[in-house]
Amino acid sequence: MKRVDHAAKAEKFVGDTKHIEFHDKRLWELRTSRDTEVHGIPEWEELRSLASAIKGHTLTHLADYLEEFERNAVANGVVVHWAKDAEEHNRIVHQILSERGAKLLVKSKSMLTEECEMRPYLEARGITVVETDLGEQIQQRDNEMPSHIVVPAVHKLATDVAKVFAKTIGTDPNESSIPALAEAQRQVTRPLILKADAGMTGCNFAVAETGGITVCTNEGNADLSANVPPLHIASIGIEKLIPKLEHLGVFIRMLSRSALGSPITQYTSHFRGPRAGGELHYVLVDNGRSARLAMDDFWYSLKCIRCGACMNTCPVYRRSSGLSYGGVYAGPIGAIINPTFDLKKYSLLPFASTLNGSCTNVCPVKINIHEQIYKWRQIVAEKRELPFVKQSAMKVAGQVLSSPKLFRAAVEVADTAVAKLPRAVLYNPLNVWGKQRELPEAPKQTFRDWFLERSKK
Repeated sequence: MKRVDHAAKAEKFVGDTKHIEFHDKRLWELRTSRDTEVHGIPEWEELRSLASAIKGHTLTHLADYLEEFERNAVANGVVVHWAKDAEEHNRIVHQILSERGAKLLVKSKSMLTEECEMRPYLEARGITVVETDLGEQIQQRDNEMPSHIVVPAVHKLATDVAKVFAKTIGTDPNESSIPALAEAQRQVTRPLILKADAGMTGCNFAVAETGGITVCTNEGNADLSANVPPLHIASIGIEKLIPKLEHLGVFIRMLSRSALGSPITQYTSHFRGPRAGGELHYVLVDNGRSARLAMDDFWYSLKCIRCGACMNTCPVYRRSSGLSYGGVYAGPIGAIINPTFDLKKYSLLPFASTLNGSCTNVCPVKINIHEQIYKWRQIVAEKRELPFVKQSAMKVAGQVLSSPKLFRAAVEVADTAVAKLPRAVLYNPLNVWGKQRELPEAPKQTFRDWFLERSKK
């Protein structure tokens, strides 16, 4: 498996001034909108602590709550399936569809189905899958993964979308009005929803007490996907469980505020049983979650409610885009989750971070994100998954930093010799650090020299 090189993937995006400026500005707007909403709720920190505690309790009693959820869902008339991994999830969904002769599936946004690579699996077996979320459909038509958990096509400008739609649905390539583009997508998608054989949604929260699920969207496409076709399939990660209906209010208050800086999503939809004459199937998916639950340092990441707040605040993500992470999950949370699937492939992602802690500060369920990223760095180094150049550099740095004499000597050399070196020595293809940075001018005096000088007075 080829290692994902975040820096190399980010290079093209970083070099495009218009895209990077828009991306950075748009995501920071979401972060500041989040702050405005949060500051309007005096009990916000209490809500964070409560949400974290609810998730922690659920995860440490997960087997019991999963059985309770299944029992109540079956009593409501839902058919419940269990999938140990992505392949089994896809096989179950295909079997449900093929047994009913379904050829057209419309679906709302679901990171889990992206994780399972369900769409290409079904399409290879003759089933057409249509993403009804605007951002997801843009990415589907452009043959790209989502670049953000909540706003999948946030890395694209309206002019980019115009080109994608011109190629795939025949719109004017020069028409970059956002309302016009959204209306074009709507006109193409609505007829497909009306004639679809089946609909699929993800799940934001699954309530053990009721056997019901809650789906939060801003476009209403989940309601259409779930209610217009006769068959509704919900793909549910087992970590989405919460114990009681009364707990749902805590998370609903936090989700959209953290994600978009809005008080609530436009549509907060609840599904508990099949509609009259229809079918409702739940597919409960593990796909590595049980293994992560057993990881002492990383099980906390299962608390994640997929709000994307950590991505909106991360200076690395905002300037490199989600596609540079090479996986379904990007940003700080992706740097934690992706290595649990394949450590070798994603071994460089924990280094795509400044460890500034902003991600942890905004997380609505208090996941210690930056600490987990740092722990992954330790594991990557221990398992010797670092590239040779980085291993060598770290070894030298460790020797210098652990020896006061060597460190002081290195500082003196940096102050004199390095500043006089030709630019080509410092800024060349071998020095990745220098690609986007200028070496700062060295201060005239080190802190140690200043301190010793003052001590003599």
